[in-house]
Order: sequence, then structure tokens, then C-alpha cells
Amino acid sequence: MLGGPSAEREVSLRSGAAVAKALRSLDHQVSELDPQDGKFKLPPKTDVVFLVLHGTFGEDGQIQQQLEKLEVIYTGCDAEASRIAFDKVLTKQKCLAAGVPTAKFAVINSAQAPFPKELAPPLVAKPVRQGSSVGLQFIERVEDWKNAIAEALKFDSEVLVEEKIVGRETTVGILDGQPLPIVEVRPKAGTYDYKNKYTAGATEYFCPADFDPATTLKIQTAALGAFQAVGGRDYSRVDVMVRANGDPVVLEVNTLPGMTEVSLLPKAAAAAGLSYEQLCQRMVDLALKRKAAKDLRHRQTIGIIAATMG
Repeated sequence: MLGGPSAEREVSLRSGAAVAKALRSLDHQVSELDPQDGKFKLPPKTDVVFLVLHGTFGEDGQIQQQLEKLEVIYTGCDAEASRIAFDKVLTKQKCLAAGVPTAKFAVINSAQAPFPKELAPPLVAKPVRQGSSVGLQFIERVEDWKNAIAEALKFDSEVLVEEKIVGRETTVGILDGQPLPIVEVRPKAGTYDYKNKYTAGATEYFCPADFDPATTLKIQTAALGAFQAVGGRDYSRVDVMVRANGDPVVLEVNTLPGMTEVSLLPKAAAAAGLSYEQLCQRMVDLALKRKAAKDLRHRQTIGIIAATMG
């Protein structure tokens, strides 16, 4: 399932095309379904829905909820974990409750809101419920405040404003409950915004990132903690800033990370020895494992009912 109605539709189409190609190379029967208007009809005898929808409808729990009502097995996090992770404020609250390090923040819902007294520039403003750096704004001075908030509010009714962490930008893939090698992200110019994220050659990536073993473990532990705090399952990608002293600061959890040719989860999997095709197969296998468990419970229930009737 690819495309969809969100602001990240084009990236999703690219992700989905790459996944479909990989699965076909493994001799799976693959149908590509684009719920562009939020509506869909699954092909008969669908075993697994491979979700490659990004942004609203795909990552916020909506599609997961619909598939659960249809009792269809799908890849990735469940509806509740998706809903929490897509909401940057809920994610922060879960991280704080679990003791996972995260940046100081405030929530803004009006373009007329005053500069928060508890924060000081530089700051980062993000729509609370968007992904892929959509609507991302940087506030270097108090004078930037009004325009940055107005711009970010174009993409959601609430904006998360947090301290801008100075340090190294990393991301940690989580696969089957285990952290993958760390990817460090270095844009050649500017910041890691939407353009640099999805333009081939605009950003340099280093994987495994060059951290000492103790710092590596600290970063991976923080990422795994955030994944567990939101109730993640199967796989995700957790964005983590690393301060100069090596302390990690979790930014957000991406429950349906990009699967394009420049995406970060496939890079991390490759560093762990998994080809792109093997990564896609692993994602399918994790979903099929749930299907097998569900079928077993169904058979056991039928057996209990039959025994009772007998």
C-alpha cells in the first residue's frame, strides 16, 4: 500500500515502488494499492498488507485501525503505537515518563502566541503531526518567532517548539526489537530538511557512525527506549541528536520509515549485513509470524468450542 493522501505522497510512491520490486524479485505475488482518497479495497486472498504509506493516514494509526477492523495482517507498528509516535508531543511525554532523554519543549497552537519564557534561541519548530521534515522551521533569533510559527501552523493546528540540539545528527533503525548500526547524517549544505533528505547526493551518510563503543551503546539504548516507550513493534527508525559530550537526545520515532534508494533504514540494514530484499522479507516475516499466531489461536478456539459442544 503506497501513495495515499498525505503531503508525503510522492516519497511514499517511490518507497512503495522499490518495495514492490524487491518483493517480486523474491517471487511474491504483489499488488500495488494507492488509497489516494483514503479509500481502498484489498485484492482477494491478501496474506499481508505491506504498508509504505508516509505521513497522515499512513503513519498516524488511521490505516492500521481500518486494517485491524478487517482482521488483515499488516507490517509495522499497530494503530495505537502509530498514533502515539506520529504525535510528537505524545512521543515526548512517553519518552519523559520512560526516562528517555529528549529536548526541552513547548506546544504552540496560535500564530499570536508569545515567545515561551522557558526556552531560548536557537529553537526548532515542527508541526506536531507531520513527518519527513514537512513544515520544519528554525528559529535562530527571537525576531524569527512569529514567521516561523505561522509557517509551521500551515501544516497542523499545533506546533512543537524545542531547543535546537547542537551536535551530530543520527538515526537508529530498530528491527525485530534490536537496534541496527547507527547512521550519521551530514547535509552538504544547510540542514537536513525535506529537500536534502530526498535529493540524491545532497547529504552524506556514515554507517556505522564513528562513535566509540560506549557512546554507540548509549545512542542505541536511547533509541530502543523511545521505540519501546511508544509501544513499537516489528521495526521503526528513531532520530537522535548527539551532543558534543556524547549524550543522546531523542527527537522522534518514525513508525513507517522511508524505503527509497536514499532512505536511512535500508542503509542501516545493509551495514548489519541485510540486503534491501532481505530487509523487505524480514518485514513480511514479522507480519506473517503474527498471522500464524492468530491462526493458531483461532484453531484452538474452534477446538475448545467443539470439545464443549461434544
